[in-house]
Amino acid sequence: MADTEILLESGTNEIEIMQFTIFGELYGINVAKVREIMMADKVKPIPHSHPSVEGIFKPRDILLTVVNLPVYLTGERGDTNDRDLFIITNFNKMHIAFRVHSVVGISRISWTDIQKPDNTISHGEEGVATGIAQCNGQLITILDFEKIVAEIAPETGIQVDDVDKLGVRTERHQHILLAEDSILLSKMIRESLMRAGYVNITDFNNGKEAWNYLNSIKNDEDFKQKAALLITDIEMPEMDGHRLTKLVKEDPQMKEIPIIIFSSLINTEMWRKGKQLGADEQLTKPEIGHLVEVMDHLLERKG
Repeated sequence: MADTEILLESGTNEIEIMQFTIFGELYGINVAKVREIMMADKVKPIPHSHPSVEGIFKPRDILLTVVNLPVYLTGERGDTNDRDLFIITNFNKMHIAFRVHSVVGISRISWTDIQKPDNTISHGEEGVATGIAQCNGQLITILDFEKIVAEIAPETGIQVDDVDKLGVRTERHQHILLAEDSILLSKMIRESLMRAGYVNITDFNNGKEAWNYLNSIKNDEDFKQKAALLITDIEMPEMDGHRLTKLVKEDPQMKEIPIIIFSSLINTEMWRKGKQLGADEQLTKPEIGHLVEVMDHLLERKG
C-alpha cells in the first residue's frame, strides 16, 4: 500500500494528476481525491447492484464499495487480474475503491493546461471526462468521479428536493455568482438556489471566467450588488477555486465578497487551505440544503 500526500501550495492554480491505465488507455484522477493505492483483493458480490459495482470488501476498518472502472467506461468486463490495482478514493465524505489495470505515476500541471472537452466528447451534461490534459507528450482523460458515483448511486448526488425541507421561502434578489465547470452540477445547483428563492444567479464555467467578470464590474458603483456572494468549486479548468479565492481576497475592491467553496474535496487538509486563502465557508457536495442556509447567514451578516 502507498499513502498519497497533498504536496501543492495553496492558490497556485496547479493540480497533481495520478495517471492510470484501463485497456492501455491513459486516464487521470486528482491526487487530492486519492487516499491510497493497494493491490486488488477478493470482493464479496452484492446481488442486484449496478453492473459496474463488483461488490464490497473490508481491508481494514472501512467497508468499501468496489467499482469496476473498466466495465463502467467500456462495458467490457474482461478478466480481473492479480496485477490489477484498487485506487481508494475519498470525496463527498465517501470512501470508494476503483479497479484499474495499472498506475503510471503522478504529474503536476497547471489548470491552464487542462482543456474542457467539447460536446462531441462529453455528450453535453452526461460527459464523464472533466478535462483533457497533456503530460509528457501524451493526452490524459481526467475523469469526473463524482459523476460516475452519482450515476451508479443517484441518491449520493445533489438532491434538489432537500431545499423544500427548509420550509417556505421568500424571493431574494441578491446577485449570486456561481463558478462550476460541470454542466450537470451547475444546472442542479441553479435549480436548487432558484427553488430557495435566489432568482439572480450568474454562472461561469471556471474560475477564470468568474475572475474576468469580477474585474469587468469592480469599478461600477453598484459592484456590491452585482457580486453579493460567490460560490465556487475547487476543480476547474483554466483557473481552480482556490486560485480564484486567493485573487478575490487579495483585491482591495473585491475582498469583502463572501466566498463559499462548494466542493467534493473538502477534507481537513483542503479546509485548511481554503481557510488560509480567505474563504468564508467551505461545504462538501452534495449538501445543497446546508449551502442555502449558509448563504442566508452570510448575506444577512453582510447586510
